[in-house]
Order: sequence, then C-alpha cells, then structure tokens
Amino acid sequence: MKHARLGAGAALAVSALLAVGVAQAPLAGAVSPGTATVAFDCGSYGSGSATLTASQDGTTATITLSTSAITAPFEISADSVSSNLTMTNTDGSTVSFTGGSNPDIPAGGAVSTGPLTGTVAAGENLSATSLTVTVFGITATCTATSAQTPPFSF
Repeated sequence: MKHARLGAGAALAVSALLAVGVAQAPLAGAVSPGTATVAFDCGSYGSGSATLTASQDGTTATITLSTSAITAPFEISADSVSSNLTMTNTDGSTVSFTGGSNPDIPAGGAVSTGPLTGTVAAGENLSATSLTVTVFGITATCTATSAQTPPFSF
C-alpha cells in the first residue's frame, strides 16, 4: 500500500511540472511584434507613414492598417474600402493580404482598412512593400518608401 501512495504522489508531481512547463511555453503561431510602421508613396494621393497591426491564428494572419498617405476627400462610410497589401518575405516571395472592411472615415481623415487576411507559414518574416486601396471605384496604388520597422515574424 505504501508503494501505491508513493507512485500516485510521484505521478501527481510529474503532472504538475508538465502543466507548469506547458503554461510557460510560447504560443505556437503567434506573430511578433504585434505592431510595425512603414512609409508609403501613393502618387497624387499623397505620402506618409502607416501603422500596421498584425495577429495570427494558425496559418491565417490578419493585418489592420492606418495610413496618413491617403486621406479621405469626403466622408467614407464603413465597409466601403477594398484593399490589397503585398508583403515580401526575406526569401523574395510575396504574400497578399486582402479585405473589404474599414471603419467610418471622416472627410480629411487618414484611411484605415482591415482586417486584411492572408495565409502565412511558420518562419516567414514579412514586410509591407505595396498597397492598393479602392474607394468608390477609384484606386490608389502605394509603394513602400521605407523598410517596415520591424518586420513581422510568423
């Protein structure tokens, strides 16, 4: 009987140690960092900085973007913007993030879009390189003029 109690106690101790180890392990599939900045030139629509916020769930990543490079000439209602953000991996491959969501944007306000959704693989290090934003059939094409700081690691 004494050995049964000792065996049960040892099993309980091992289980507790494993639970602590799992709780302290990093989350698999988490993007790092959560926020980055980049500058865009959007031709006649303007130029300026952009803030990108990323999240990840498995192989699906979402990015929201707000940029002063494009300002709304008039009020834009929610879900009127269609966007495509191209990000380049360190190996030269690209990943597209697309979406058709935006909050209400007041006249003169910076354009915000997202979530933009794309598929990522573990180990990819992505930086924004281009952006297209379409509002009411008018498309602004933007090119990154600075390196994204820092790149997103998936």
